[in-house]
Formats: sequence, C-alpha cells, structure tokens
Amino acid sequence: MASPPIDGPPAEPRLSTTLALLRDGDEGLEVFTVTRNRNIKFASGALVFPGGRLDEEDKDPALHAHCSGIEGLEPWQVALRICGIRETFEEAGIFLARAEGSVELLDGGRTDDLVGRYRDDLHDGKIGIGEIAGREKLVLACDTLVRFGHWITPEIFPKRFDTQFFMARAPASQLGDHDRIESVDSDWLTPTQALQDERDRTRRIVFATRVILGRMGESKNVDQAIQAARETPVYTVLPVVSPLEGGGRIFRIPIEAGYGITEIHESVDALVGVIPKGS
Repeated sequence: MASPPIDGPPAEPRLSTTLALLRDGDEGLEVFTVTRNRNIKFASGALVFPGGRLDEEDKDPALHAHCSGIEGLEPWQVALRICGIRETFEEAGIFLARAEGSVELLDGGRTDDLVGRYRDDLHDGKIGIGEIAGREKLVLACDTLVRFGHWITPEIFPKRFDTQFFMARAPASQLGDHDRIESVDSDWLTPTQALQDERDRTRRIVFATRVILGRMGESKNVDQAIQAARETPVYTVLPVVSPLEGGGRIFRIPIEAGYGITEIHESVDALVGVIPKGS
C-alpha cells in the first residue's frame, strides 16, 4: 500500500545517493537493477538502482586520501560519491575502485574475493569502506561517477530523502550480484525492457526510477548516456502529489526538469514515492 499522508510539517529529507551502473549489451544500453525485499517497509518489491542514505563515515575527511577524482569538489560532494561506491559494493557486488598506482578498475576475480570477505561486515557496520581501502591498498574511483539527477521525496511522505543520482560505466568483468538482504533479485536490463515489464505488471517501478529509465532509453550505449549526463544541467525535482477522485494519486513535475513528462497517475495500491534503497 502507498504511504499515508502525514500531519504537521514535512519531514526533513535525508541526504542519499543512488548509482546507476551501465554497460553495453547485445540490445544496447543496459543498467544494473535490484529488486527490493518485500519485507522492507519502503519501496518493498520495487525495481530500483543501488543506493542509500549517507553514513557518518562517508563524510570523514580521512577517506579523501583513498579517493581519486575529487579535486575541486566540496566535502559533501565527495561524501555523496563515497556513499554511492560503498552502497554499490554492498548491494550490487560491484566495486568502483583501483589498486593503488593502477589506472584500471578492479577485475571481476579480485572484486568477488573482496565481496566474499567484506560485504557482510560492511553491511553490518563491523568495518568501514575506508578500512577496506586501507587494508587492501585501494583507491575509490570517484572520477568514474557522473551526476545526472537530483530528486527530493514529496512532502506528503513521512520518510523523505534528498537524493543525488550518479551513473558510471561498470567494469567489464564485474557482473554484479544482489545482497540477498535488502534485495532479492538483480538483473541487467535495457530501459525499454524494464519499462515494458512494468506495463506487463511483472515488475513494480517507483515514479523517479520510471522517468529516469525513460530518459536513459534515449541513449543507444554507455558513451551516449554519459555524454548526455555531462551536457544536461541537473534540475532539482520535488514532485507535487495530489489525490485522485476515486483513489490513487497523481505525481507532477515541471517540464523544465527535462524528463519529457509532467505527470504520472498511480493507482491506489501502487507503491509510490521517491524512496531510495538503504532506508
């Protein structure tokens, strides 16, 4: 069921990051997606990109020594990129990192080893991403992330997020795998296939993910998608939600946001909202 409206002032949105991992497939651009565990209250059962809220450690300036491509960025901008890399390691089994002194991203074999040794402890808070980088002599590849979106949860929701969206080309030999905790499935999908699956009612996709997939589908390959992200100004989107007569809601965003759509109707039993993973 959709979250009920709240009484009183809107909740303060929490800073968070979502990271769309891209690769070129036989049918064009593909994006890594995970399906949320239905036992999780928010966005249960929904198809989403990996991501989650900013942790205190992500903001630690000591982590900057383990990052590349952060020159000229404000500390909060670095923290959000670290958050995205950490979350994709936890939730997607993909690690955007390099061995110290190397220009190449980690290969699939090294990443699988790191996932097997560290992912559960990182998820449980027993170790931090900085400690992993220090132990394994790794550099977090913040330079690979390209910012392409900024969404804020509508004010009617009791739990809200201020989410920066990034995209990155996934390392060729890192195939990814869901964590089996917050997510129960994962797949590489073309945006067209994901949206068709929603129309066929075989997948559930929240509003923000839906319109982002629509814009991604305009690119034929990863190079085009990244170039479009670099050239397109990021517009902050705060959807306005209104009830529909007879049940359900309508989400509205400005045409200036650049998604080629201004409104979407949600049925009364749909899962709605801009709710990132890790909530």
